[in-house]
Amino acid sequence: MTDEGDFRVGDVLSVACPFTATTVEQGVTGDEVSVRWPWWEIDDDCAFARWNGVVALGVDGGGHVAPEVAAGLFRTEPPPEQLGAGASCRVGVPPTVVHVTAVDHHDPPLETAWLPRPTSTVTVLRRGLSYREFPDGSHLDGSGFTIHPGDGIPFTFELLMRPYASLRAGDEVADAVGRAWRFDGAWDWTAFDGDPAGAGPEWPLVLLTRAGAPCSTRDAEAVAASTRTGSHQETLRVWTELTDASPTP
Repeated sequence: MTDEGDFRVGDVLSVACPFTATTVEQGVTGDEVSVRWPWWEIDDDCAFARWNGVVALGVDGGGHVAPEVAAGLFRTEPPPEQLGAGASCRVGVPPTVVHVTAVDHHDPPLETAWLPRPTSTVTVLRRGLSYREFPDGSHLDGSGFTIHPGDGIPFTFELLMRPYASLRAGDEVADAVGRAWRFDGAWDWTAFDGDPAGAGPEWPLVLLTRAGAPCSTRDAEAVAASTRTGSHQETLRVWTELTDASPTP
């Protein structure tokens, strides 16, 4: 995958960003350290805000804030506790395993107060973290850390796993025991018989329709081949081992 590759909810990725020289604007204050951001430019045409070129990075303060928010993906070298205002440092992302919890596309590009304006937002959680609801009225969003591929930050992405890569949202399939299902994501299956999903579809799967129309022979063969061996539960087990997390509901 490139920095502007396609993404799906459920993808397991290794994400990284080269460490780049910058300076600290403000040392650790509360749960943040502020640095001069080396990749974006100020958007002088932004209608609602004027960005000052500084980004505040979350610092893992030992449980004082939610882990989804505390550390994000970016790290500083040296670590934040060794930095003060005006200090030189490097900022980047070491290779980090994440899973995708949400994907949004923006047309026109999203106005953010910096340039380039992003055309997509990918939300991820680091390995060991699962989506969770926060109490009513909380400002927190337990879906994770947002990335804007193609916004100037030189991310690299390695796709470690894409469950059901041969299927597309909206596909209708029949499973090995004759149940018909609608696929809306790796862990989002609806059985047409109205019964609970239970352990999920029984492999192998037969693709019935794609985008509401009869599927092509090529697409049907791809789905059949990819589900000839293994099972839905085995796919979930491998995904869980990679992410150390629960699927996003």
